[in-house]
This record gives sequence, C-alpha cells and structure tokens, in this order.
Amino acid sequence: MRKIVILGGGYGGMKVLQTLMETGISGSIHVTLIDRNPYHSLKTEFYTLAAGTSADKEVRVAFPTHDQVDMVYGEIAKIDTESQQISFHDRSESVPYDYLVIGLGCEDNYHGISGAEEYTQSVQTISKARHAGLAVGDAGAYGKVSVVGAGLSGIEVASEIRESRPDLNIRLLDRGASVLSAFDSKVQEYVEEWFRKNDVEVLHHANVEYVEKDGVCNNGVCFVNDVTIWTAGVRPNHLIADLPFEKDAHGKVILNDFCQVPSHTNIYVVGDCASSNYSPNAQLAGKQGEQVGDVLVAVLYNRVLQKPGPIKLKGQLGSLGKSDGFGNMYKQSVTGLLPRLAKSGVLWLNRRH
Repeated sequence: MRKIVILGGGYGGMKVLQTLMETGISGSIHVTLIDRNPYHSLKTEFYTLAAGTSADKEVRVAFPTHDQVDMVYGEIAKIDTESQQISFHDRSESVPYDYLVIGLGCEDNYHGISGAEEYTQSVQTISKARHAGLAVGDAGAYGKVSVVGAGLSGIEVASEIRESRPDLNIRLLDRGASVLSAFDSKVQEYVEEWFRKNDVEVLHHANVEYVEKDGVCNNGVCFVNDVTIWTAGVRPNHLIADLPFEKDAHGKVILNDFCQVPSHTNIYVVGDCASSNYSPNAQLAGKQGEQVGDVLVAVLYNRVLQKPGPIKLKGQLGSLGKSDGFGNMYKQSVTGLLPRLAKSGVLWLNRRH
C-alpha cells in the first residue's frame, strides 16, 4: 500500500486531492489529508469575518469523502523527512508517508517589529479572522481601527469594515507611495478615491516602529486606537524553515520542473510554500495543485512523466464592500461593479467544488 499524505486542506491541497479522486484511486493507494480544521476554509473571504459581514459557515466547505481517503485533524509539530513521518502537538500517533504534498500556506510576517504579534489582529487563519471580527464588533461607537498594510488584504479589510461599521474611524497605513503596489495606476487611483469618498484615512510612506496594546507608533507619531489589524506581509509556514531543502530569498522551497523537491523527489510543494515567479494567491495555489496532481498520477501509475506547462493566471480580483471592486482580468484593469460580481462568481464556484 503506497501512502500519499497531503499537508493542508487549502486551495493547493484540495486541487491535488480532487485530481487524484477524479482520475481514480486504485486499491494499492491510500491518501491522508491533514489539516488543523475539519473543513476547507475559503481564505480569500476571511476579511468578511474580520468585518462581521459574513457568517462563519459561509467561508468554509466540507472536505470530500472517499473510501481510500482519510482525514486527520491536528497541529503539525514536525515534518521528518528522514523517517518519512508527520508528528503532531496534540496527538501521539504519527502519520507515515511514501509521497508527501506540502501545502501549509503562509503566516503573518511581523518583520521584527516590537509588539506587532502580541497586539494586532490577523486574517491569516479562520480562527484569527474570527477573533478580529469580535474585536471590531466590540469596538465602541466612533472607535478607532488601524489597518497596517495596503496590499490586497489590507484594502479588502479596511473597505469591508467601513461598510460594516460606518461609525468607526478607520486608518490605513501604507508603506508605499500608493496603495496596491501590485496593480497598475488606474486601479490604485480608483481605490484611493474610494477611500477618500468613504472617509478612510490613508497614510502613505508609513513606517511602523512598534505596536502597543492601544496604539501604533508610525514615523514618530503614536496613534491611539481600539483595534489594530496586521496585513503587512506574509511568509511561508514556520515548519518550512526547518526542512533540509534549498529555498529562495523568501524562504520558499525551490522545486524542479515537476513540482518536486530536487533532493527528495517523493515530496511536492504547492501554494505559499513553493518558490514561484508569481505573487502568491489562491488561484496560483490551485493551478499548482492541478499540476502536482497530474504528476503524482503519472508517477503512481507508471505513466510517461510529462513536464507541466507554464501556469496561466486569469488575473486577480478585489472587493470594496459588497457592490464595488477592482482587479485585472486577462491583463486588463477593471474597476467598479463588474470585478465585484466576478469575485462573487469565483466564490460561488469555490463553494460548489
């Protein structure tokens, strides 16, 4: 019996599992999916939990069932590549593997800033997003909320909170000269104007020096606020740092042309833990998962191993509340209701799948 273990039930891990199930899992193969939660979380929607505009059940989907697929739920303590075992913090039994897919995602990067980890809210896990939602919901009338980071996550969090709590004073701290540095000037200007119209203060060239329980110190000025939400960068899951693999400058695992770790070709990596020329996002993780699934099927059934072709992404979408948005679709910048409707359509497809 050959054992396949998938670490993480995110977008990449789910695509690997889906591909294996669609191609048929023979009687000589057993798959184990390991995740901290007993459901797939729609991470692209966690900002709605932080703002209180979505119910918890709307951002999670049940894992698929199959006679030869087991689910193990727990916090991973170590990936032992020598003994080919996965051990846990909260359970004594380890899980062995013959083939391993690592799709553990990312976590906040606090860049060594004092107090950032202790005193800020996060949207990197469903549990943390819930906690952020409680903090925002409990803020008193006309309370102050600071969002650190003006990338896609920060923009969506700040705009959704504005729509959810019109009374709150919201400040967005942007390290650059304009929000959304990954998008073109048309999108940047549109989003900046949205914030002006909706009374969200944007501070450019921010340099957060430290964070306290009730405030943020930026460029020598300390802002007192009720809630601070951190969206100022991510890094691969901390377990990746301990693996004996070659990594890029961002700490992501460098892979060969078949999505395998060159020194351990029975190990595959997808999503935020895999080195890539693209910026990390759910669509990329899903595409990588499809590639890994195809390669695994070829390896398992002794088929000709085909080098995966280049990944083609359709674009990236973001929301500004429930009826406005932005993005690039097939290399064209779009703003307004259309990208917001498209984002809702993508969410609908993810829930169905």
